[in-house]
Amino acid sequence: MQTTLVLLKPDCVDRGLIGAVISRFEAKGLKISGMKMMQLDEAIINEHYDFLKDKPFFPDIKAYMVRTPVVAMAISGVNAISIVRALGGATNPVDANPGTIRGDFGLTIDGNIMHASDSEETAEIELQRFFGGKDVFEYSRVIDTVL
Repeated sequence: MQTTLVLLKPDCVDRGLIGAVISRFEAKGLKISGMKMMQLDEAIINEHYDFLKDKPFFPDIKAYMVRTPVVAMAISGVNAISIVRALGGATNPVDANPGTIRGDFGLTIDGNIMHASDSEETAEIELQRFFGGKDVFEYSRVIDTVL
């Protein structure tokens, strides 16, 4: 069982797609183990996007990520990290296959609907960053015992 971080970005919030995106994860059989809406501040954006801080477009990312609150989710399941990334599709919606979240909903590389952790190590760091070691729950669902 893995748990990964998903952020529903401002374009997802702006366009009223939160429920549609969450339903994709649940329909696949993944479990929402934690979820909260939060307004990001400069400190968390700088930490999360540290690898981009020297890029000329970094100020645009910061402005975009504070435009609306984001929805942070801890999503759990067998192979959750790779399944979430597959459901998300390619980072650039132009390259994302139809049927993926970005392929169906994404419009531009700048507004690509969601972020998903890319490895177990990254997921652990990002879950700590956005959930601070709390509000991620372990629970059983009826559907888990049927599968």
